[in-house]
Amino acid sequence: MKPDPLKVWDGMSRRWLYLLGALTVAALYGSALYLQYVLRQDPCPLCMVQRVIFIAIGIAFFIAGLHNAGRIGSRIYSVLIALFAVGGVAVAARHIWIQHLPKDEVPGCGPGLEYMLQNFPMAEVWQELLHGSGECAAKGWTFLTLGIPEWSLVWYVLLGVFAVLVGWKKR
Repeated sequence: MKPDPLKVWDGMSRRWLYLLGALTVAALYGSALYLQYVLRQDPCPLCMVQRVIFIAIGIAFFIAGLHNAGRIGSRIYSVLIALFAVGGVAVAARHIWIQHLPKDEVPGCGPGLEYMLQNFPMAEVWQELLHGSGECAAKGWTFLTLGIPEWSLVWYVLLGVFAVLVGWKKR
C-alpha cells in the first residue's frame, strides 16, 4: 500500500519543510561550487548575483526552520523567501536574455569583480553586476539542453512556490 502524498505533506511540520528547503539550496550551492572548482566553469557577474540570491533564500529557509514560527510568522518567512525567489527569477531571466542576444548585440566585457570592488562605489558595482557583461553571454555547462541560468530560473520558481505552500500549509 502506497502512502498518500497529501497525508505525508500534512504530517510534516513546517519546521522540517523549511529545513528541507535549506538543504535543497545547500545542494544547489554545492553543485555550483562543483561546476566552478571541478569542472572549471568560472561564474560570470550575473552568476555571482544569482548565487547571492540563492544564499539569501537558503538562510531564510534555515532561520524559518530554526525559529519554528506560528502561522503568521511562517507566512512572513514564506513571503520573504518568495520575494527573494522573484528577484532571482528576474536576474536569471536577464542572464538568459543576454545569452540569446545576437553576437553583435552582446554587452562588452567590463572590469573584473575584484577590480570593481576595490575601485568603485558599491552601488556602481551592483549596477554593473546586474547589467551583465560579455562573459554572461557564454554558454557553458548544460543538462537536458538547459544551461545554468535556465536551471537557476527553474529552481527559483520551485523554491518560491514551495515556500508559499509551506507558509500556507493548514497545520
